[in-house]
Amino acid sequence: MELEEMQATWSQMSDQLDNQKKITNKLIMEMTKERYKNKIGILSKYEGIGAVICFIMAILLISRFSELNTWYLLVSGIFTVCYMIVLPLIVLRSIRSMKSIDLTNNNYKETLIAYAKKNRQFLLTQKVGIYLNFILLVVSLPVIIKVFKGKDIFVTNINLVYWYIPVMAVFLILFSIWGYGKYKNVTDSASHILEELEDTSS
Repeated sequence: MELEEMQATWSQMSDQLDNQKKITNKLIMEMTKERYKNKIGILSKYEGIGAVICFIMAILLISRFSELNTWYLLVSGIFTVCYMIVLPLIVLRSIRSMKSIDLTNNNYKETLIAYAKKNRQFLLTQKVGIYLNFILLVVSLPVIIKVFKGKDIFVTNINLVYWYIPVMAVFLILFSIWGYGKYKNVTDSASHILEELEDTSS
């Protein structure tokens, strides 16, 4: 009789421990999801601010498109506007894709695979953006000078051109290295957070 009582007590304790483990794992999962979303939210914040600035500039240029009175200025203006609208949207969509990973229904392996894929896509858009920035630096200059100074740099000699491009090129190189490094740190940190799910999946 005592043995049966001990077995029943042990079974009850075992069930309680299993339930406690499930509750603990659920809490860890919720905390991990929140930490992950907060980490990716940093990217959303920075890129969101950048996107707003780009959209405002694009609207301003579109409103003054009539001032681009030559074919080369018009082509430069169209490229500049497309860059300021399309690239931020692609980057924001990439971040949203990372944020939408289903941590609840996916298992540990599926989550890491999904994140690795979306992280590669995000970092690729950043690399493409860096290269496009240097093209934009050259292409947008005639547009900006025409819109804000009313001068065509292909017709009028403007001293600004000789120092603007080298200075901005150096700035872009330094800023791109710093920015990409920061984003890489954030995405690596998010990956480490997801790796903590291995304990709850066992």
